Amino acid sequence: MNSTMIQFFHWYYPEDGSLWNHFRSDCEFLANLGVTDVWLPPAMKGASGTRSVGYDPYDLFDLGEFDQKGTTRTKYGTKVEYEESIDEANRFGMKILADVVMNHRAGADFAESILVTKMKEGNRNHSLGENREVKGLTGFSFSNRGSKYSDFVWDKTCFKAVDWDQDTGEKAIFLFIKPYGTWEEVIGTEKGNYDYLMFADLDFRNERVRAELNKWGVWLLSEIKVNGFRIDAAKHINPSFLLDWISRLDKKLGTKAFAVAEFWSGDLKLLRKFLKATSNRFSLFDVPLHYNLYKASIERSAYDLRYIFKETLVSRIPHKAVTFVDNHDTQPYQALESWVEPWFKPLAYALILLRKEGVPCIFYTDLYSAAYKETTKRKKIVAVELEKVKELEMLMMCRKLYAYGRQTDYFDSPECIGWVRVGEIKEHSFAMVVIMNNGNLSFKEMKVGEKYIGRCFSDVLKNSTDLIMIDEHGVGKFVSSPCSVSVYLLHR
Repeated sequence: MNSTMIQFFHWYYPEDGSLWNHFRSDCEFLANLGVTDVWLPPAMKGASGTRSVGYDPYDLFDLGEFDQKGTTRTKYGTKVEYEESIDEANRFGMKILADVVMNHRAGADFAESILVTKMKEGNRNHSLGENREVKGLTGFSFSNRGSKYSDFVWDKTCFKAVDWDQDTGEKAIFLFIKPYGTWEEVIGTEKGNYDYLMFADLDFRNERVRAELNKWGVWLLSEIKVNGFRIDAAKHINPSFLLDWISRLDKKLGTKAFAVAEFWSGDLKLLRKFLKATSNRFSLFDVPLHYNLYKASIERSAYDLRYIFKETLVSRIPHKAVTFVDNHDTQPYQALESWVEPWFKPLAYALILLRKEGVPCIFYTDLYSAAYKETTKRKKIVAVELEKVKELEMLMMCRKLYAYGRQTDYFDSPECIGWVRVGEIKEHSFAMVVIMNNGNLSFKEMKVGEKYIGRCFSDVLKNSTDLIMIDEHGVGKFVSSPCSVSVYLLHR
């Protein structure tokens, strides 16, 4: 069966501790739609307690088990509920990808005096003054967990930078002078060196840090029984550490867990560099494709659909591409907001679900919808409603049942493109025709094969009501209604 991933959360999911149980109750529904892999949000206790989406990690070993940061459960539920949801997913043949946030720590238990130099925000290689001492939030003792699972105490030797001086209240980027006084090597030259992202920044040159993170990875796979990983903020982590980390897990457990890294860049060259630096061990989210989809939705008929896959990971290194339309960072009012316009979402999902290349990732709000409120920079409260994509369930079923075999592309018109899949194995032996346009009513002649001569095809999405008769050459003249996608299957 085709692999299909889902991101089962969004940034504004309610803080009521219901997500793990919600997921568990929907496992059968998702499996029936063809979902094979589920990316769940960070399960560890965050600095902001039940408000934490998970990207401000406090205690990696507290998955909603200990009274820390004012709560036992996390935003998503308890450790028991998390484990039960994993068991249920596995029962339906779905694999769980744990969202691992290794770049930084937040919510320290105590501050420490540290010798630092203040670095320029736009060029982190440029120092702004003399060395000085600050009080950095770098001490993590986890008194309410104690030594259960791990007795490791995080202190200033585990980090290389902070963004806050507890004594003065100054917010800036403070690079530690000892023991290295330099950033680690990362891919790309953005901001001079984009090693630093936020909070207390881990130093992966420290062998104690590496050993603790290795121990945590083994614990997640062997004790919590997740099946793989989504690596957060890979752009800001030394790739040699990431390769070493995953390689040690492979060797320790005798397995090769699936791992997809979030390297947020629209530059294909940088994605290639990351893959090379990590010996192609990781898959990557296809950020360039996301931006192409976003641009196409904004520009509408002015966008040339023939180039929708131009300079994308899925077009160049398809076996390493995890394709997606949107995610929690691109949704409205988030840091990387680039929300694909609703009219284009069915087209975008057809492009990632019904083609041979890449592993598609569905976003929670597109399957379930979402409503939330956010406060803008001008302190205005806005209500956001994200409607589910009504065609999405059918598109997922078409992937599960019909998206197999040879693929013939008809990318020959700026505003109308299509392709044909011809199943070549017994259980998936039917032809499927996809056609879409971003402008006016369109027609395209496409060949499905002589075996269908005299047969009719119809659009299962019902965006077109035409019955398409296949002629004596095995060709049909397929129709696409304005600004829509149609998926034609053999008419029953």
